[in-house]
This record gives sequence, C-alpha cells and structure tokens, in this order.
Amino acid sequence: MVMPGKIKVLIVDDSALVRQTLSEIISSDPELEVLGTAADPYFAARKMAEETPDVITLDIEMPRMDGLTFLRKLMAQHPIPVVIISSLTSRATEMGMRALEYGAVELITKPQVNTKAFLEESKIIICDAIKAAARSRIARRKITEPPVVEPKHTADVIIPRQAGAPISITTTEKVIAVGASTGGTEAIALFLQAMPVDCPGIVIVQHMPEKFTTSFANRLNDICKITVKEAQNGDAVLPGQALIAPGNFHMLLKRSGARYFVEVTQGPLVNRHRPSVDVLFRSTARFAGLNAIGVIMTGMGDDGAKGLLEMKEAGAYTIAQDEKSCVVYGMPREAVKLDAAAAILPLTEIAPHIIQKLKTKTL
Repeated sequence: MVMPGKIKVLIVDDSALVRQTLSEIISSDPELEVLGTAADPYFAARKMAEETPDVITLDIEMPRMDGLTFLRKLMAQHPIPVVIISSLTSRATEMGMRALEYGAVELITKPQVNTKAFLEESKIIICDAIKAAARSRIARRKITEPPVVEPKHTADVIIPRQAGAPISITTTEKVIAVGASTGGTEAIALFLQAMPVDCPGIVIVQHMPEKFTTSFANRLNDICKITVKEAQNGDAVLPGQALIAPGNFHMLLKRSGARYFVEVTQGPLVNRHRPSVDVLFRSTARFAGLNAIGVIMTGMGDDGAKGLLEMKEAGAYTIAQDEKSCVVYGMPREAVKLDAAAAILPLTEIAPHIIQKLKTKTL
C-alpha cells in the first residue's frame, strides 16, 4: 500500500533486473514509493488505470511500443511527469533528445553493461531527478524540496577562490554565461532563438548526461540564428556563437589577452553535478568580471546560486528566471535568496532585456 504524502513512482522498463534495481533504489528513499512496475507501455497503461502515479520512470527502447511513442500518447492524453532512464546507444540518444522535446522532465543514462552497479551508484541522482519531476509544472502536486544532507563538493575543487580585486577593466567584448537544469533544455532553446547573430559569445552549462549534449547542441544549431556547438577544450568564445558544456565535463571560461576561450576538464562532481554551473560562473567572475552577464534558469537544487553571487560581486550584470516561468524554481530561488540577481525576469523577457541593455550600454 502506498503511504500518503509520498511520491508515487511507476517504473517502466523491459529489463527485469532494471525494474528490480530501480524499485530497491526508489523504495530506499523515505519520500518515494514504488506504485508498481511494468515491462512495457501496455502493462503500464493497465497499472495507471488502477492508480495514477506522480512520476513515471521510462526506458526508451522497449518491445511492442517504444518509450517515445508512449510518452507522446501520455502527454497528449494524461500528462504525468516522466524521467527517462535509457541506455547510451546512438539511437536512444537521439530519441532521448526528442523525449525532452515531447515533455520528459529529466533524462538519466544507463550503460549497456554493469547496469545494476551503475544504477546503485547513481541512487542520489535518480532520486533527485524523480523529486524534481514531481515538483515540475505538470506534476499533480508540488513536493517540498528536501534539505540536502549528502556532502557536496563546491567549485573550490575545480577553481579555488582567488584573493584580490576582480577584473575591473571594461572592454567591448562581453560574455554571457548561462546555467540551467530541470526544464532548461527548452528554456535555453527559447533564449538562444531570441539572440541576434551579433550577440556576445555565450557559454552554457545545462545539467545533461554525456553524449546527449552533442545532440542538444546540434538541435539548437538547427533552430537558432546564432551558431551553437558542444564545447571542446580550447574553443574560442566568439560573438554570435554559443558553447554548450559537454556532459560529464566541467567547463571554465578563461582569458588570454583580449581573447576568451573555454577549458573543458573533468574533476570531482560539484554540487553533485559535472558540468557544474558554479564552476562556470566562478571562472566567468574571475576572467570576465564586469564584462560578463550571468543568467540562472530553471532547475532543482542550488548549483549556480553562489557562482552568480560571485559574478555580481565581480561587477557582472546578473539575471534570475522568475518563479512563474520556471519548470522547477530551485536554482533561481537560491540565487534570489542570496541577492545574487540584479534582475528577476520571466523567461521570455530575458533575451530582450539583455539585448536592450547591450544596445544602451547600461550593463
């Protein structure tokens, strides 16, 4: 029997081992409970006819009906927050990106071998993703975000704090640094589609698994006026171009003379993420200072909040997405609590606001 107040989760995966492992992981969290499991979407539909889950974890490649088809039908008929948990195959990667377009809230990748061990090691990530999904705008009810009790690394492990004054020389070359998580794929797409071809160089961290960032960048490049690519180590930050941090790698902004470029590196998880928004924002504060614009968007947790404050203290102009337009008002809320944002704006107003500020040189 499902306990009142707990987030009810339906697991849909054709692998019995995955269903069992996910059931054990989810049941171990006091805020989550497994409503049931299903080997394919047809069994899932029967379960849902008996009781509606709060969140569904969904595999992509399954017999009889694939997860993407099921997701489209679900969102058209009875929207329920969905977390995609799928293997790293090239076909599944493309379908995973389409799943985000169709309304999936989070995306977690699992390997094709040693899946059980991977899922057990990823317990915190999986449970956090389910909680984020339950709190998203399409959820049946809002769940209060629990306090973080697990130890977390800060940006110090990648880019230690530096004493002394930040860069205070104004240049004509601006840099826009953006951070997002849950709901960020569509938020970033809307933001970049509104940016003109002569906009400053943009560097972006979106919490997303390895390999999926390549498809994400390619998709954005197809629909935006500016150029969008997955960042490689040493890439120059150029006007009219956005660089997306690759999944499983931190991205730092660096400067050599008048030239901005990115450093792509690994290292420990920061705020339980790699890439981390805090890492990008701290490096932007250090190397761009008042020549930077920082934007923190929808997402669960607090990654990026402290980094945005560091940017503001370094003289950068900072913006947080407002609560109403966020899928999950976590990261922007934490930034606002720290007074890290000079402006709090709806998603649709962020790009026009920046463009106007750049034209009037009032940053």
